[in-house]
Amino acid sequence: MEKNSPGLTGLLHATSVLAVLVAVWQAAKWLFDPPDFLLPGPVDVAGVIYHQFAHIAFNALITVQEMVLGLAAGSLLGIAVAVVLASFPALDRYLMPVVVTTQTLPVFAIAPVLAIWFGLGLGSKIVMAALIIFFPVASSLYDGLRQTPSAWLDLGHSWGAGRMQLFRYMRFPAALPALMSGLKVAATIAPIGAVVGEWAGAAGGLGFVMLQANARTQMDVVFAALIVLAFCAWLLRFAVVKLSDRLTWWAQHAHG
Repeated sequence: MEKNSPGLTGLLHATSVLAVLVAVWQAAKWLFDPPDFLLPGPVDVAGVIYHQFAHIAFNALITVQEMVLGLAAGSLLGIAVAVVLASFPALDRYLMPVVVTTQTLPVFAIAPVLAIWFGLGLGSKIVMAALIIFFPVASSLYDGLRQTPSAWLDLGHSWGAGRMQLFRYMRFPAALPALMSGLKVAATIAPIGAVVGEWAGAAGGLGFVMLQANARTQMDVVFAALIVLAFCAWLLRFAVVKLSDRLTWWAQHAHG
């Protein structure tokens, strides 16, 4: 009898967890009988997704676009910062405090400022997401670049490799697993920047849908948007994990 593939096993596991969560949700609705404006039932939320599918899907595409572009921008910024810090260690004492400071500022305080600077369109949401995302990418890659196996560097020096060649063929491939770990974290928190940016001011997106529904105490719509947002975030992380597995495999086999 053939074993289930890892992908199928993961799908079955995720489905079982989802089924348990929905069962607990429905049980809580039956046992405590809260009013719908406090806790709608799963059937009501499913009805909203079904009847308002076009509206929710349209806004979900906006949020997904913000998440993907924010992830790309934040990842590129994080990689650039890590490479600069690893290439010029003297800059660590000057740049690292700035990098850390960007993470100590409350996102809810930054979002309105970014909305004013970059407008209510995609720009402010991408910047918001990038600011949140770049730190785990930068810190993970920076640590990976600093921990290149000494045997690799000694081998490179013995071959007469220069600084750029060592970085390209030794240090960066060795740091790929660390970079992939940072990207996985970044993919998980990407929705935060997009949704917070939409809450600060937007004309569309799942955060906009939640904000409008919350003002009308339409909790079934809020829950529907949250579920769709969680599904989109899961798909984004799944894509990043698959990319991570491929690149990590390449790094291990190319330099094993």
